Amino acid sequence: MRTLCHDLSSTAPGSPVETTVRVTGTATANAQAPGGIEVTQAYVEPLTDDAATPPAELWRPSLDVSLPTLLDHAPVLWRHPAQKARWELAAASLRGFRATLDALGFTEVATPKIVATATESGSSVFTVDWFGRPAHLAQSPQFAKQQLVGVFERVYEVGPVFRAEPHDTVRHLAEYRSLDVELGFIEDHRDVLRVLREALAGMVGAAAEAEQALALTGARLPVVPEEIPVVHFADALALVGAPADEPDLAPEHERALGAWALAEHGSDFVAVEGYPMAKRPFYTHPQPGDERWSNSFDLLFRGLELVTGGQRLHRPGDYERAIRARGEDPSAYESYLRAFRHGMPPHGGFAIGLERWVARLVEAANVREVTLFPRDLHRLAP
Repeated sequence: MRTLCHDLSSTAPGSPVETTVRVTGTATANAQAPGGIEVTQAYVEPLTDDAATPPAELWRPSLDVSLPTLLDHAPVLWRHPAQKARWELAAASLRGFRATLDALGFTEVATPKIVATATESGSSVFTVDWFGRPAHLAQSPQFAKQQLVGVFERVYEVGPVFRAEPHDTVRHLAEYRSLDVELGFIEDHRDVLRVLREALAGMVGAAAEAEQALALTGARLPVVPEEIPVVHFADALALVGAPADEPDLAPEHERALGAWALAEHGSDFVAVEGYPMAKRPFYTHPQPGDERWSNSFDLLFRGLELVTGGQRLHRPGDYERAIRARGEDPSAYESYLRAFRHGMPPHGGFAIGLERWVARLVEAANVREVTLFPRDLHRLAP
């Protein structure tokens, strides 16, 4: 029998905590023993040199360390059962996400993370040297997943995205895991929201099966309603007492809307639709009849933006007009637009930030607490 012992004080005096050992003995059922198994007549063989003293006592029920200590010593402190359980919830959520979309006829894809053109904004990309010419780390798989709708009709991807935005907040990372979805033959953004609802229900269902991780983290799983409450952006501003010409929702507005959704609808989720077109990327489809607004939405989870999604443009002429309206030349997007000239169905999609999802599940104060090796303005190691 082999094991990695976190506390050898009783089995191998002289071998420090975290020393890797092989334990040989007789495994006997014992309800009083941890895990229900007791090893008797044990022989403990160290497999490495004595381990250095860990930066925290991993045998204690909770990991009481500062955030800098946690991040500086992440490879060791993630061994703590309660900390490890946080990522086990992330892994379970990923299983549920994939299983749900597979059942809905989606194809998992893998798109490049080094690209020639910025997806969202040229001011927030990481530039790299690609054999002597400039390239960028992908801000999202947006362009590629849209193009692949023309191939597979329904696609999803789980992968890293990179944002060179100078945010130093508890909710932002420069690299995070994005759960991206795109689907064709939709009527509008509400079809996208319905698929998002199914994905979230699948993630919650899978997380519910991780019973030990839930117990160790104290995570509160939400109930995903059959229909997620929706409020138009203009009405959302009125609900939170913001000026009618406000171009976006501030964090305090999101928190107020989250409280409203819980009080009025009993829901941890609320979708805000119809964001101003001026605040959305050029590929966003406008709201029919009033092009000030967009056929897009943000999904708030417990008062925090978790998902951005919506309907995209799909006609080449609409793209060319939208790009020119930004003062740009459509020829700069030739490799992206080429697929649309060969026919593309009405389509849309969304992206879920995995780390934000887990942070809200376990009610972490900072998204870095649930990120294995976070990358931000200040941190490139470990």
